Amino acid sequence: MTTSFEVRDGAADRTAAAPAPALAARTRGLRKVYRSTVAVDQVDLDVPEGAVLGMLGPNGSGKTTTIRMLLGLVRPTEGEVELLGHAMPAGAQHALPDVGALVEGPGFHPFLSGRENLRRMAAAEPRLAVEDAHQAVEDALERVGLGAAAHRRYRGYSLGMKQRLGLAAALLVPRRMVVLDEPTNGLDPSGTREIRKIIGELHADGVTVVVSSHLLAEVEATCTHVAVLHDGTVVAQGELSELLESGSPGVLVSTPDGDRALDALRGARIPARLTPDGVRADLTTALAPQVVEALVHAGVPVHEVRRERTDLEDLFARLTQHETESAGLSEVDAGGVGE
Repeated sequence: MTTSFEVRDGAADRTAAAPAPALAARTRGLRKVYRSTVAVDQVDLDVPEGAVLGMLGPNGSGKTTTIRMLLGLVRPTEGEVELLGHAMPAGAQHALPDVGALVEGPGFHPFLSGRENLRRMAAAEPRLAVEDAHQAVEDALERVGLGAAAHRRYRGYSLGMKQRLGLAAALLVPRRMVVLDEPTNGLDPSGTREIRKIIGELHADGVTVVVSSHLLAEVEATCTHVAVLHDGTVVAQGELSELLESGSPGVLVSTPDGDRALDALRGARIPARLTPDGVRADLTTALAPQVVEALVHAGVPVHEVRRERTDLEDLFARLTQHETESAGLSEVDAGGVGE
């Protein structure tokens, strides 16, 4: 799937045009003000159909507020929201039955068991027949790994188990779209892998998934698209692979003769530097075929040429550099293992 992407870094705007995909959700000029606090400011967000979109940003960046407006849970101060072809919040009764959501942590009755809580939610599902509710509940519990603990009271659940039950509620019936706000919160590495698997299965089935997270590694591992929010504004969005490549216009050339390769590229006026495996050639003034041609013409053995990609941590730091130079990435876990 291809899409247009844009990166706004300071005053410089970069845009690559491509055919516009069908959208499962979109916002235009979205703004939310709480008294004197601007939580979201002029957010234009596109969620392509069938994509796994990671909404990434530090605490207070506007991720959850944007999701709540997308789902019609909060009315925007300004702007437009469209969900599955319906204007929100007016079209909530038509759009929301096709949307499963886990937002700001699940809310259940503490003295009921996990199974009993889920049965109550199943009874309220407009597209779940009464005779199918029992099996739907059991299937959802097994899918999130709560089958053995379904009889236990909710108040005795750990944070990770509560997250799993909330996810089970979102998956009670087939959905066109699933929205997950910090779905791995409280989960151990094994539970995190299970959530990754579920997201992968939803994507394979053509379901659009929106995942809000502060874990950079999780977004990079599970998402096809990304939207980076900072100070209530989208500073970058598009296909994850394109965004990562846009941050590093260069190729890595694997060669046993790095010094000769460096001389050949500099002789061809192509900026380059040595790396442990060969050289890195800059593509701001040359194309990749020109790099290979210069090396081959000079008789330099070339074992491999690959496009250099930045990682999500570097991209995030670059996009929010004006705020993070002094504070670092303290609010964003780049490792993706701990909370």
